[in-house]
Amino acid sequence: MDAGRDERSVTPQSEDFSAWYNELVLRAGLVDRGPAKGTMVIRPYGYRLWELLQAELDRRIKETGHDNAYFPLLIPESYLRREAEHVEGFSPELAVVTHAGGKELEEPLVVRPTSETIIGEMMSRWISSHRDLPLLLNQWANVVRWELRPRMFLRTTEFLWQEGHTAHAGEADAMRETMLALGLYEEVARDIAAMPVVPGEKTAGERFAGAQRTFTIEGMMRDGRALQAGTSHYMGTNFARAFDISYTSAEGRLEPCHTTSWGMSTRMIGGVIMTHGDDKGLVLPPRIAPYQVVIVPVGRGGEEVLAEARELAIRLRAAGVRVHVDDRPHLSPGYKFNDWEMRGVPVRLELGPRDLAARTALMARRLTEHGKEPIPLDTAPGVLPEVLDDFQALLLRRATAFRDDHTRETGDWDSFTEAVATGWALAGHCGDPVCEEDIKARTGATPAAYRSTARPSAGRAYGATRPPRTASA
Repeated sequence: MDAGRDERSVTPQSEDFSAWYNELVLRAGLVDRGPAKGTMVIRPYGYRLWELLQAELDRRIKETGHDNAYFPLLIPESYLRREAEHVEGFSPELAVVTHAGGKELEEPLVVRPTSETIIGEMMSRWISSHRDLPLLLNQWANVVRWELRPRMFLRTTEFLWQEGHTAHAGEADAMRETMLALGLYEEVARDIAAMPVVPGEKTAGERFAGAQRTFTIEGMMRDGRALQAGTSHYMGTNFARAFDISYTSAEGRLEPCHTTSWGMSTRMIGGVIMTHGDDKGLVLPPRIAPYQVVIVPVGRGGEEVLAEARELAIRLRAAGVRVHVDDRPHLSPGYKFNDWEMRGVPVRLELGPRDLAARTALMARRLTEHGKEPIPLDTAPGVLPEVLDDFQALLLRRATAFRDDHTRETGDWDSFTEAVATGWALAGHCGDPVCEEDIKARTGATPAAYRSTARPSAGRAYGATRPPRTASA
């Protein structure tokens, strides 16, 4: 960091976006580095972000008829070997337990990188008839994928996620499920995280190991790169045949099930940071902000001002607002203002003796060109929910405009290379993995959403400059 820079600030995005991100997640109090390489400790402020996102997604999952369950962390190595593409795809990332209880194990146990195999084994026990279908399961869990180049939230050895796993009688039902899950992810990203994602299908070279088709939602970060924020996979009968997941049809025939899997992880928090953050720090959408409003007592009002701040907080909570009173006595108001800007709080209220006399507080939004404005204390609980809704909508409009401004339709190589240098390219694509590798080698771009479901007739790829490797399903 430059010698003249405030120690509380972060590297500007325009100077080094990666450094900006790495500094911000630590200084905003979201995470700390774990003692084992590639691991992270999610601090309370960061975990609250995950809890709020998790609650929104969990509610939608349950409303669509899925049941939560839990499956073991340790998976017999032989389970992964039953599906050849699956084990080949995950082998470089596996953490394997070979000793336990002071003895060498008869069979090594893999620390779960994903749960298709163990859930497939249990599905084969639970499904026998067409009457048992569809089987709709979801798990909230941690997974381990050995990571050599960690970045907090984006690529870590251990991360948190949900993974849906379902079994169906036929391809049509399974494909409807696959697209249902993708739609849930798109809705949560757009309506809760204010991320205007693009849904689409991955090319053959980008599919999940063992899947027949893979679908994704892709968001544009403020450096112009794509982030895969959630994936949904149609497995066909690959895992059903490997694990004997079959059912007796109404006609008495034994048939293999068609299965799906889909996941969204703590990587979404990284997506929120990189979609909305600026050089001052985080910018959090109100619907997942741990604190939507922070009240900062200022001046020499002492206990009288503090008592009013606490009473206002009680009324705001009753109105459904997540609010915090910053009553740290050893810190100046200016420090607190900068601190809460760094931590991305949507609205800050300043309350001092003069404000108290006027029965107002000074309101500062995290993003505004109009500075501070007075808000009456008596009407604040009725006004602030609307202010927060407006801020949520502003973030979505802002992110959508940024994405659209950095997306170009291209028809030749020169315009393609120019587009992917700073953002996305809409380009014709043959889907051949050899072509993908050549494009990646020459430009650093990869296909992000082939045959976008938002534009199903386009048959195009969103080229993204060196996107972070996925940590979702």
